[in-house]
Amino acid sequence: METRWRDMDIYGHMNNVSYMECFDSAVNRPLIAAGALDLAGGTGPIGIVAQQWMHYFAEVTYPERVEVGLRIVRIGSSSLTWSFALFREGADTAAAQGGYVHVYIDRTTRRPVPLTPAHLEMAHGLTPPSGATI
Repeated sequence: METRWRDMDIYGHMNNVSYMECFDSAVNRPLIAAGALDLAGGTGPIGIVAQQWMHYFAEVTYPERVEVGLRIVRIGSSSLTWSFALFREGADTAAAQGGYVHVYIDRTTRRPVPLTPAHLEMAHGLTPPSGATI
């Protein structure tokens, strides 16, 4: 992923909102690939962000290539807790680390619903092995 001019703020570094946009894009890729998110007229559940957090460790600027790593750290009955980190290209340590909780809701009733088999399969594929640290 590449930083964009509009990601910068008056202080000359990437604005906090832009970090969350990078993470949002990274999270949606595996959901779409697994068939757990249908963008064109889907009828399945949608994930809404119920909680989010972020910790910043180093500045990111423009132009710069960045990479996002992500994991599922908790699988609930109707929610997924994501953990992600943003790395400057080639860096061993994260410039920022954060996460959020997606609660999956029915598109019509807007009430929580159980995770679908597609969500569960995707989530298990992104869950670190037992004992791994994130």
